[in-house]
This record gives sequence, structure tokens and C-alpha cells, in this order.
Amino acid sequence: MRKMLGVLFVLAGIGCVTFAVIQYVGHQQNLKEAMAEASALIRLSDTGGHSNGERVDQVSYRDRDRLIDKSEFDPKPNDVIGMLEIPVLEAELPIIEGTDEEMLARGVGHYSATAFPMDNEQILLSGHRDTVFRNFDQLSIGDRFIVKLPYGTFEYEIQSTDIVDKDDTSVIRSMGTEALVVSTCYPFRYVGNAPERYILYAYPVEDEGDS
Repeated sequence: MRKMLGVLFVLAGIGCVTFAVIQYVGHQQNLKEAMAEASALIRLSDTGGHSNGERVDQVSYRDRDRLIDKSEFDPKPNDVIGMLEIPVLEAELPIIEGTDEEMLARGVGHYSATAFPMDNEQILLSGHRDTVFRNFDQLSIGDRFIVKLPYGTFEYEIQSTDIVDKDDTSVIRSMGTEALVVSTCYPFRYVGNAPERYILYAYPVEDEGDS
């Protein structure tokens, strides 16, 4: 009987590991496909994204990679809408419109009820701590996020962090100013459904030429 139980435990363990591997491989494939789509979406044209002949070094940083006007930007749920770069982690991640599990399985989700860059309001991005947001414990105040969308490139500096209960919806709110809010599960090394959320608040970096 004990031998039989031992065999069953071993088989169960093998099954769990196999399932985890299949999930990981599937996620990596989804992420790779979404990243390819994001790269194609924001790829600069030969004129640096400007059809009027402006030199790249003569335009604002925010407009430097613009391919379309903001008025043309109208994403639908599950669309790949851009890319999130995290320089200190050497990470480039696709941004998906929406935060349902289907979207988060492909990349970083944009909470659809919140704003976009240039709307002067809260922009909320969310991602899993064990996939796209691995190593978030290495981020510090002063580190930066770069959001690349078809209508421009936008840079934000982390100014504060917070830890809230997973059911705390007060994070999603009008802030009266442009702010990039990035959320992931916490604690980072927690096994299972994490009970809290780690929140980073980042604010726009002024153009290099501003004084």
C-alpha cells in the first residue's frame, strides 16, 4: 500500500511539473508572438516616423517616434497596442489592451478604464509577477519606464511605491495629472494566489531640452 501511495505521489509530482512546463512554454510563445506584433506596430519609418520631413533631433522627445496622430489611436480589447521598456531590467514587453487573464497571458495589460499618455490622467498597467514582471523587486525610486505607442514614446520615472490588499480598488482613480501606475502581485516569491498588490507610481520625464 505504501509503495502504491509512493508511486501515486511521484506520478502526481511528474504531472504537476509537466503541466507547469507546458504552461511556461505556451506563455513564452504567446509573449514572443505579441512582442513581434508590438515591434512591427511601433517600428519607425525611414523618416523617423514623420512624413513632413522633420529631422528627428528637431522634434520633441515625445513626438520623436510618432507614426500616427493620437486621434487615430483607438485600440480594441486584446489588441497589441505598444511596448513597455524597463531599462534597468533590460526588458522589452508587449502591451495588450485589457487586463483579463487572456490579455495578461500575452503580455502587460492596460486597464481599459484608465487613460493613455497625453491624456493627463492615470495610466494603469498590470502584469503577472512570475512572467512579464519578474525581478520587479530590483526596481528602485528613480528607475524609469518607457512606453512606446504608435503615436509617440513616453518616459516615466518611478517616484513612489505602495503595497495594498488584492481587493483594494482605490488604486484605480482619477489623479488629476498624468501618472503611469504599474501593478503586480505581491509578495514576489509567494506560492499561489498572492494576497497583495505591489504598486509603482511613475511620472513623466521632461524633454531633455526642457529647463
